[in-house]
Amino acid sequence: MERGLSPNTLAAYERDLGRYADFLRARTILTPAAVTEADVTAFLEALRTGADGGRPLAASSASRTVTAVRGWHKFLHAEGITDADPSAAVRPPQVGRRLPKALTVDEVRRLLEAADVDDSPVSLRDRALLELLYATGARISEAVGLVVDDLDAESGCLRLFGKGRKERVVPMGQFAWDALEAYLVRGRPVLAAKGRGVPEVFLNTLGRPLSRQSAWAVLQQAAQRAGLTGADAQGERHISPHTLRHSSATHLLAGGADVRVVQEMLGHASVTTTQIYTKVTVDHLREVYATSHPRARG
Repeated sequence: MERGLSPNTLAAYERDLGRYADFLRARTILTPAAVTEADVTAFLEALRTGADGGRPLAASSASRTVTAVRGWHKFLHAEGITDADPSAAVRPPQVGRRLPKALTVDEVRRLLEAADVDDSPVSLRDRALLELLYATGARISEAVGLVVDDLDAESGCLRLFGKGRKERVVPMGQFAWDALEAYLVRGRPVLAAKGRGVPEVFLNTLGRPLSRQSAWAVLQQAAQRAGLTGADAQGERHISPHTLRHSSATHLLAGGADVRVVQEMLGHASVTTTQIYTKVTVDHLREVYATSHPRARG
């Protein structure tokens, strides 16, 4: 809570520490002071293998769990509850950086059009939601948490609250504003009439704030209608809200946007996080080099 973490992150840390507590109890360790570095290391091994009876975790999930454990021990030591931090030398597993799978511009167009089934309030909402996600690169939690007062059509910008409730203002293109205005004028009032007047922009059929799970379902249904859920060249195709975030960043960089601008748009704390998208645009980089450098061609 002191760090301003999101409810989803707090819930994940609670699950992680619950598994750790069960692991320690199984080893008859009943107080934090009795934990040793060997115990923490053994827990990390159990996370990867499932030796503790839990589900084996991928490196990314195991890394998050170990981070939660290290944070707990660091807190106990700082508060004087324990004399030492047994997790200080235990490093989370290295997570390989996979390049995000971005949609092509044509695939995004098909996806957005597939959300526009008819002129019903739900269809207007779905189109506006997906247009906003792609136009701003917003996280799904940021989009469903958006309230009406966060919108500023006059400036063409909206206010998003990211991880740790960090606020940022991002511009949004006219296509997305048109879709959002159509929903606000013809769709949202109908949905809101069934509820109790909540301020969130995106509502469900009961007039309540749209959940992350429901927003995910909106995307999945549109992807199916657009024919984007079958196998790709690698034998798989998974469309998620983060796919639109990846696509937005990739298309911005391919269009010539500065990486620092994209960092600000996405709300990344470090530019190194944003730079992973630059690898996706290597074909564009090669093309620009071939047409621009005086000695690129023989």
